[in-house]
Amino acid sequence: MTDSWLALEPGADPVERARTLRRAHETFTEAGTVPRPVRAVVAESWRRSVRAGVGPDGTASVELMDDDLGAYRAEHPLARVMPLFRELLGTFAADGEHLLAVCDEHGRLLWVEGHPATRRRAGRMNFVPGARWAESAVGTNAPGTAVAVGRPVQVFAAEHFIRRVQPWTCAAAPVHDPRTGRVLGAVDITGGNGLAHPHSLGFVQAVARAAESHLALLTPRRPDTGAAELTALGRDEALLSRGGRRIRLSRRHSEIVVLLAHRPEGLTGDELLCALYEDEAVTPVTLRAEMARLRGVLGPGVLASRPYRLTMPVESDATVVERRLRAGAVTGAAAVYGGPLLPASQAPAVVRHRRRLADGLRTALIACRDPDLLADWAHAPWGEDDLDVWRALAAVRPTAEVRSRLAALERELGLPAR
Repeated sequence: MTDSWLALEPGADPVERARTLRRAHETFTEAGTVPRPVRAVVAESWRRSVRAGVGPDGTASVELMDDDLGAYRAEHPLARVMPLFRELLGTFAADGEHLLAVCDEHGRLLWVEGHPATRRRAGRMNFVPGARWAESAVGTNAPGTAVAVGRPVQVFAAEHFIRRVQPWTCAAAPVHDPRTGRVLGAVDITGGNGLAHPHSLGFVQAVARAAESHLALLTPRRPDTGAAELTALGRDEALLSRGGRRIRLSRRHSEIVVLLAHRPEGLTGDELLCALYEDEAVTPVTLRAEMARLRGVLGPGVLASRPYRLTMPVESDATVVERRLRAGAVTGAAAVYGGPLLPASQAPAVVRHRRRLADGLRTALIACRDPDLLADWAHAPWGEDDLDVWRALAAVRPTAEVRSRLAALERELGLPAR
């Protein structure tokens, strides 16, 4: 390990940083053996943890509770394989006084089950459903690190970054979407020294692979359903997925499909003209030519006219965010929000839709006062100058970094400091 990544930053507490340095250079020692170097996967995770600002005395925060947790779990793809996880790992966890845990792709724990006494002990460090155990939030830990690196990870005792987690040992493996390959979350087994055997990692990896195979059997091919998925948040050119085919739409076609997906009953030619063009001089002929090109891109029978409408059901990421906000599932809505809707679009209806969606989510985030959700928004490109969010974050997490950024933002806007 090199020391450059641990250089003292301006304003940092030298005493606390010295403690962090000492921990980062400690070797993991088994009883009665010679110390051995820190494993590469752990050293790299420690580096990321320090860069994320994780402190060795930190703790996990609970982001999802009650109805919000229930709604989010019910919609998550891993809910479909929870019976399989319980069948393969449930008895092992209960008999060995371990815990079976499943997290989402953001490191949030969705299920924590197992031996009652072990669950009570784990609860004292917030290893509970709804808590955020992402590596960027609580440092090195098996489920959070497995999601971060996209491969199975076993973390032994003192390899955990946070001190209160060091009595535990855990092994986790990511679970991937069999269609797209993206990480859906991770399955984890957590307990005491009994899990220190390498076979624990192989076991949980086999369970993850079984879950992926099961998901592949449960997921029908798109031609069987006729439905399509539209991804338009944080993208200037939307992606339309249908029947195993992924279409990257042009900017104008992206605007049209987003508007038609939002209005499944359809739009007349005049309505679509007003929705798409600021220039009133644009003629219906221009629109008809654009619709003809789009019809050729989508294929026969997908785009109907009089009124213009899509003939297949389309589930857009923007619609999912709106639905979750209406249900009060703020964390679930934030998890799907990948950025502003078609951020480069100047189409009047898209601009209004983009503003409504962003304002609705940021208002919900400010109201819920969750420091991690506020921090995620504030540090995203679309939120770095959001004064109201930075003020809300400073109220619940008044760190030196947050206060400094807020003061700088207020100066830039010519406002008095609050």
